[in-house]
Amino acid sequence: MYSKEKTITSEQVYDGIVVKLFSDNVELDNGTKAVREVIHHPGGVCVAALDENENVFMVEQFRYPFAQVLTELPAGKLEYGEDPETCGRRELREEAGVLADRFEYLGCLYPTVAYDTEKIHMFLATGLTPAKQDLDEGEFLDVKKMPLKQAFEMAMSGELPDAKTQLAVIKAYLKLHG
Repeated sequence: MYSKEKTITSEQVYDGIVVKLFSDNVELDNGTKAVREVIHHPGGVCVAALDENENVFMVEQFRYPFAQVLTELPAGKLEYGEDPETCGRRELREEAGVLADRFEYLGCLYPTVAYDTEKIHMFLATGLTPAKQDLDEGEFLDVKKMPLKQAFEMAMSGELPDAKTQLAVIKAYLKLHG
């Protein structure tokens, strides 16, 4: 059976650009003390943007922690307190260079539940029109389109290892094709 842990103390041990790390002392149901390290993250969004031919916009970019280029959906970090749809629309324009008439919420993903507060909100965007791409300073990526069916097959076979991309592509495909 699970227990609800009671926080006794919480100390911020790192304040970074993206994350904050806390070391918490907790008490378990049986009175035992334990330490929990928790990364506080503002969360993010990802957008499965489909054109009129059901092609999905993807981005390819180098991901430092894995030392490789990954294929992902356009995505980005929320500012603390920011509305997820507002962030998704901004990131879609900045990264993929498109605007969307319609944004449909596909749900929320908790990518790392053991030690990280990050939540990623997923959207399906349609009714696309071209816009000016506006990458962040130091952001380098290539935009490509592929058939949603191909992206779905890649997600199912493990060829898209990014969890947010996998789940959002699968959800978008199933929403359209049941």
